[in-house]
Amino acid sequence: MKLSTRGRYGITLMVDLAINSGDQPVSLKSIAERQNLSEHYLEQLIAPLRNAGLVKSIRGAYGGYVLAKPAQEITAGDIVRVLEGPITVVEDEPTGLRRLWDEVRDAINAVLDRTTLVDLAEMMRQGTDDGLMYYI
Repeated sequence: MKLSTRGRYGITLMVDLAINSGDQPVSLKSIAERQNLSEHYLEQLIAPLRNAGLVKSIRGAYGGYVLAKPAQEITAGDIVRVLEGPITVVEDEPTGLRRLWDEVRDAINAVLDRTTLVDLAEMMRQGTDDGLMYYI
């Protein structure tokens, strides 16, 4: 399984919100600058995340986005499924190997579903993010 930029950047966006929002909304522009990502691309990602109830938008001069739930209640699996759809490893496979690929899919889902934004933020703080693009 390979995540597209939608899933990877979506996780990066959400971790940035978890780290930086607190009581104040965070603008997509500031996230884009910190993460060296396209603000336009982040705008495309934020809409499905908002529709799924993972983020809330705050209007106004000092508006932006905040997490809709506590960071410990949002998992990487929540984000990936919103932006990528269901996790699949192999579409069509002979019956004899189907069980193997189902187990691989289930293992991936288990890791994504037990990894919260709090866990990801801590990985980033410790420098074990291996590819997340946040600069502390």
